[in-house]
Amino acid sequence: MLKGLYTAYTGMINEQNRMDVLTNNLANSATIGFKKEGSTSQSFSDVLAYKIKDSSENPNIARNIGYNTPGVKIGENYTDYSQGAFRATENNLDVALSGDGFFAIEFTNKAGETSTKYTRDGSFTMNEQGYLVTKDGDYVLGTNGRIRLNPLLETVIGQDGTITQNNATVTKLQITDFEDYNYLEHYGENMYQTVDGATTQNATAKVFSGYLEASNVQVVSEMVQMIAVTRAYETNQKLIQTFDTTLDTTVNTLGKL
Repeated sequence: MLKGLYTAYTGMINEQNRMDVLTNNLANSATIGFKKEGSTSQSFSDVLAYKIKDSSENPNIARNIGYNTPGVKIGENYTDYSQGAFRATENNLDVALSGDGFFAIEFTNKAGETSTKYTRDGSFTMNEQGYLVTKDGDYVLGTNGRIRLNPLLETVIGQDGTITQNNATVTKLQITDFEDYNYLEHYGENMYQTVDGATTQNATAKVFSGYLEASNVQVVSEMVQMIAVTRAYETNQKLIQTFDTTLDTTVNTLGKL
């Protein structure tokens, strides 16, 4: 069988993965605090070198490099944590972070299990009990746990995250940063959760009340990349059609001689 068929096939699969990432970015271009993702690829030579140096496997066992030896391999996806633009809302409970760090959220799933998630989405509100919550109803965490405010008093949030009412300090927003963002993974649209190995550090971000951080997705840039991905996909598709025509000629025409 022609090796080129497998090479073109892996190329199409890789471009499909890139397209999935780009369309997800575009779908969340208006999501507050969303950070766009990107994709990587590995060449056959990189994968081959990795397998040769892999000392975890028995050296006496011959093993193929994946299902298809030639072509390209889908690499790891990554997240671009660069700052998004600020949008003024004139709502003092809307807050945005300038710099590195995340708001801490007490998240409860459908099974009733509670865990801490992290987000850059500061579109907060106050529920009927006076607790500061997200738009989905999850509790926003302060340095002393859940944040409860008096709905009859004006709320002022300082750049250091301190929340005051009637000139008295109520609590302070819990802003958390991490030494290595590779230990964070996406959860839902704009939240993140930690994986084993995540280490926190002091956050340097400043809090701006009355603003929200928009998504850092550049729509025009994503659409240009989508055009490039589509053309690359079509190129691999035409390559497969060419090999198919060659095989047809070989089997049905030359084979009769």
